[in-house]
Amino acid sequence: MSQDYLGEFEQMVLLCILRLGHDAYGLAIRNEMEEVAGRRPSSGSLYTTLDRLEQKGLLTSEAGEPGGNRGGRRRRYVGVTAEGHALLQESRHRLLALWDGLETALDR
Repeated sequence: MSQDYLGEFEQMVLLCILRLGHDAYGLAIRNEMEEVAGRRPSSGSLYTTLDRLEQKGLLTSEAGEPGGNRGGRRRRYVGVTAEGHALLQESRHRLLALWDGLETALDR
């Protein structure tokens, strides 16, 4: 794998992509993150992260059809690779292990 862990924002982006499925593109990812996680990233930070995740082999992208309402520009649709899935699963496992047994400590 290209790395051993995911940063919080990278993890959130990948999870939003999984939630959106084939409809995952920049604005939809940003809206999903705001709706579900209460966080609205800047376009710059989101697209920089998408580029970085693709360079790491954790997601793929392809251009959609040109849109009339976008001045002919194509949407960049993204999807999580098998390596991205594996890293998300590992990240989830590590976080759950850290949370294990802390319920009472957090209730104080």
